[in-house]
Amino acid sequence: MSKYYPPKFNSKNFHCVHCNVYSAQEWSYLEYKGTTTHSGFDLCTCKHCGKESFWYGERMLIPTEAPVSPHHVDLPDSCIDDYNEARDVLARSPKAAAALMRLCIQKLVAELGEKGKNINDDIGALVNKGLPVEVQQALDYCRVIGNNAVHPGELNLDDDPNIAHSMFEMVNFIVEDRITKPKKIAELYKILPEGALKAVERRDSK
Repeated sequence: MSKYYPPKFNSKNFHCVHCNVYSAQEWSYLEYKGTTTHSGFDLCTCKHCGKESFWYGERMLIPTEAPVSPHHVDLPDSCIDDYNEARDVLARSPKAAAALMRLCIQKLVAELGEKGKNINDDIGALVNKGLPVEVQQALDYCRVIGNNAVHPGELNLDDDPNIAHSMFEMVNFIVEDRITKPKKIAELYKILPEGALKAVERRDSK
């Protein structure tokens, strides 16, 4: 996946929240009627789609702030609503977003063939099946952060909301590694000549 540049106050370029294109942004500020005094509200216009976002106190108000990348195109349907809802509430409540992303992970491991009832047990089962260590770490990262969002723990998401932000990147990484890459390889493998495929099957059946 290409790098995602979230909307940032006064930044000249980022991914537009409307068209999701990395584009130049034009900034202006709103004045109090009859004056040249800055009202505190700023207007940002995407140079690609022409749509606007409204900011106050360096924070996007309209549309709802979504400062993280959209879900991976191969994210299973069962996970999409949780991912999008987490993205929608992230700016207002990192803890709520992290809890929703934990739920997203729980559904994702079920899509990967596990029971989907106990995330820790499911990750362990995937590890026993040969799960790469970096994917295990990404899953456990989301599991632990999500647990700290709903139970008192050593991590305070209010003190460092970037911890919750990173969960979205982790989920997309897991999907890319566990779903997208195998799918691409399988699609390419199917174009091999039938004779070659049967020869491989005979070789591996010995």
